[in-house]
Amino acid sequence: MSTSCVVTGGGRGVGRAVVQRLVATGATAVVVERDADAVDWLAGHPAADRLVAVIGDAGDEQVAQHAADLAERSGPLTGWVNNAAVFRDAALHSASADAVLDLIGQNLRPAVVGAAVAVRRFLAAGAGGAIVNVSSHQARRPVSGALPYSTAKAAVEGLTRALAVEYGRHGIRANAVALGSIATERHGDFLAAREPTQAEWIDAELTRLHPVGRIGTVDEVAEAVAYLLSPAASFINGVTLPVDGGRAVLGLDPEAR
Repeated sequence: MSTSCVVTGGGRGVGRAVVQRLVATGATAVVVERDADAVDWLAGHPAADRLVAVIGDAGDEQVAQHAADLAERSGPLTGWVNNAAVFRDAALHSASADAVLDLIGQNLRPAVVGAAVAVRRFLAAGAGGAIVNVSSHQARRPVSGALPYSTAKAAVEGLTRALAVEYGRHGIRANAVALGSIATERHGDFLAAREPTQAEWIDAELTRLHPVGRIGTVDEVAEAVAYLLSPAASFINGVTLPVDGGRAVLGLDPEAR
């Protein structure tokens, strides 16, 4: 019997790669996206019959419940990937505390809501399941200009560990992937908006920060996520797996130069 998974923020970048990897295994993937344009590609995919779009905020519990309902229509819900994120900054010295907390919530709430819905469905089915939360190297080593994001990702990793302890005995595993710099559309747009010499300098700096000598690909992240969701990872629980080419181990300070 075909299984099903839910992937939030699954229309672009890392999320899209995860969706495509899961569908390649024969699973049905429900893609939660705020932007309807981000899921245009689903209809033309060779496995379109196993791709379902839900347009809405992943932090809205009704949206998440609807995604779970659609997934369970296709097969047992076995996996949930909390990937949805917001990349905006607000500095404590110039923005209100409420504004900062709101941005933290925009990144943390979807993970909490997704985990809550997934856990309830897994418990009701009595067959366990796996949750993967997408985190960042910034959860442990923030860079300037990302205070709300790095704070939220640190909380996501704490959530992952707590879920693992709380629900492991029910056959529910929770793990996270902490990403280094990844070549996504957003990254490409960021470079394209810079002067060529500045873009070249940024590329060189990112190469310096990652011991493998390059940034990662979305497919490399998708492989790690798919593994953590799979039965092959059945004894892995509560782990934050760096998918960063060794960036965290090398530990260079990106602000040093």
